[in-house]
Amino acid sequence: MNRIKHADVEVGTQIPERTFPVRRLDLVRYAGASGDFNPIHWNERFAKSVGLPDVIAHGMFTMAEAGRVVTDWTGDPGSVVDYSVRFSAPVVVPDDDQGAEITVSGKVKAKNDDGTVTVLLTARSGGAKVLAKASAVVRLAP
Repeated sequence: MNRIKHADVEVGTQIPERTFPVRRLDLVRYAGASGDFNPIHWNERFAKSVGLPDVIAHGMFTMAEAGRVVTDWTGDPGSVVDYSVRFSAPVVVPDDDQGAEITVSGKVKAKNDDGTVTVLLTARSGGAKVLAKASAVVRLAP
C-alpha cells in the first residue's frame, strides 16, 4: 500500500478531485446498512410533502464519500484523527438512470508538527456546495 509521507506534503497540496455517483439504489443500500429508513431518503412523495425538492441522500452518506477522498489519498483508512463537516445543502437524487453526483476536492491547509496535516474539503452536488466547514486532520506516514 502506498501511503503519503508527511515529508512529501506541503501547505497548498491539492488532493485529487473525485466524483461519486449517487442513485436511489445506493440510498436504499445505505439505509439498510445504517438503519436510517427516514422516508425522505427513498419516498419521493413524502420528501416533497415536507418541502424537499425530491428524495435526498443521507447526510452521513455524503460525509462518508468526502471522507473517502481523504483516506484514499493517504492510503490508510485509519489515518483520520479528526473529521467534521456542516451540511449546507442536500444532495437531491432524482429517480432516473443518472441519479446525482457528489464531487469532492481537498487542499492541505496546515502541516502540523505532530505528523498530521489538516485538509479542507469541498463537496458539491447539482451546482451547490453540500458540505461547509469540512475538514479532516490526518496522520501521514513518517
